[in-house]
Amino acid sequence: MVFKCQEDSFLKEFIASVVSSEKATFGSKGGYNVILDDTILFPEGGGQPCDYGTINGKPVRSVVRKADKAVHFVESDEPLEAGQEAKQVLDWPRRMDHMQQHSGQHLITALFDREYSFDTTSWWLGSETSYIELGAKDVTKEQLERVEALANELIFKAKKVTVVVTTKEEGIQFQDMRAPRGLPADHVGPVRVVNIEDIESNMCCGTHVSNLSQLQAVKLLHVEKAKGKLYVHFLVGNRVLKKLEDCYSREMQFNNILKGGPSTHVELVQKLQTSSKTTAKYFKNILKELAVAEASKLKNKECLPKYFSLHRSDGIEPDFITTFLRHAPDNVFYFLSVSDNTGKGHM
Repeated sequence: MVFKCQEDSFLKEFIASVVSSEKATFGSKGGYNVILDDTILFPEGGGQPCDYGTINGKPVRSVVRKADKAVHFVESDEPLEAGQEAKQVLDWPRRMDHMQQHSGQHLITALFDREYSFDTTSWWLGSETSYIELGAKDVTKEQLERVEALANELIFKAKKVTVVVTTKEEGIQFQDMRAPRGLPADHVGPVRVVNIEDIESNMCCGTHVSNLSQLQAVKLLHVEKAKGKLYVHFLVGNRVLKKLEDCYSREMQFNNILKGGPSTHVELVQKLQTSSKTTAKYFKNILKELAVAEASKLKNKECLPKYFSLHRSDGIEPDFITTFLRHAPDNVFYFLSVSDNTGKGHM
């Protein structure tokens, strides 16, 4: 089944009818699993998280697809009656964010394939950044920069993004042969083929923008290698602006802390690291001298005590104890402790 959210990804409100409502829980929340005759709230699938929103004013915390039905978990004390009207209101900022990331992923995937024959084997839409998993041994800095530049060039050209609803058999033929994605085993009914003008065609259940210009911008962040796999992390649209805002805010903080502009940050931090290492080495030597002095003072007593206690509360490291005991006289019971006045001490 093709849901209303897949027919029109920009529809923000919709009135449907309740098919069923069963008591359920979601995490620690109580409510009802509600099935409607149609929905503008996208059920999780194709690597894209579900939409949030409300049904008759009650928050929808989860939407999952089961065959040709979308099951909404509605946090509510009261069930919805079969046949009752259900007004759906979409969490639009979340939807727009997901559309930007998902359409951006299609674009990035197509460009890596076209330019370098790198297949995308999977992808992940995260809450802050997303990534594609590439079937490649490595991606160079130059390749990353080229794909990013091409993606933003196509965004500037405002290429159209269209959706064709067709049969499963026709959809498979319509889809680009390179595409790694397929249909879920329990898929029922028509399929959707998402086409980016002059770029690619792929079967996809997700919600998408209608024009690449709505992506605003694409930023490829870095390449990560883990357990024999290669991931390219990226941002699209408003997330690029948010990252720039965060980075600029930190830059201004560093300006104040380091007393220098962005071009000098690395040099200033390196100087601080060098100074810190030198100070730490000097402090360690002073500690050893202090420990030896304390031990010598005890050793020079005319009559050694049976018991000796010593506590240092000035941030001295436990190494002080080791050095002290190495130079202190034998046949004395020692009780030694150190702390920095902010927590528990060491014995």
